[in-house]
Amino acid sequence: MTTGEIDSFATWIEELIRRRGFDIDSPRGGGKSRLADEAGVHRAAITRLLQRQSMPDLETTRRLAQVLQVPVRDMLIRSGRLTEEDLPLPSVPTGAPSADGRPLTLEEAAVALGVPADQREMFVRVAGQFLPAPAIEAAQRRAPLASD
Repeated sequence: MTTGEIDSFATWIEELIRRRGFDIDSPRGGGKSRLADEAGVHRAAITRLLQRQSMPDLETTRRLAQVLQVPVRDMLIRSGRLTEEDLPLPSVPTGAPSADGRPLTLEEAAVALGVPADQREMFVRVAGQFLPAPAIEAAQRRAPLASD
């Protein structure tokens, strides 16, 4: 990982953190601590990233993506860990459409794949992290989880 890659990612994530309402600029704003708490990561990981000392590990990246409401895919690409070619978005929905011709929801895909009922909610959450934000919102509108 080059200094330029760390700087570019840190600059992008700083702006994202600010837009999500975390005060990371004032010494007593508490934004770094609050972000770390909400993400369930060590404050030192946030500090090292913002000071451009190191990149977060994969689990920290995943947790930050969730709190900052950005797909994990975007975080991985922006961090330079993977490229868009490594994680391509499908240009057209793949897989079998539902009976009425629309793409399957994540819940329907879980059923079709044989995911046990007690693990479907987790499947939907994990798989949803890899979809672009508009696709996630559309999937949530189409089919609520069985637990809803």
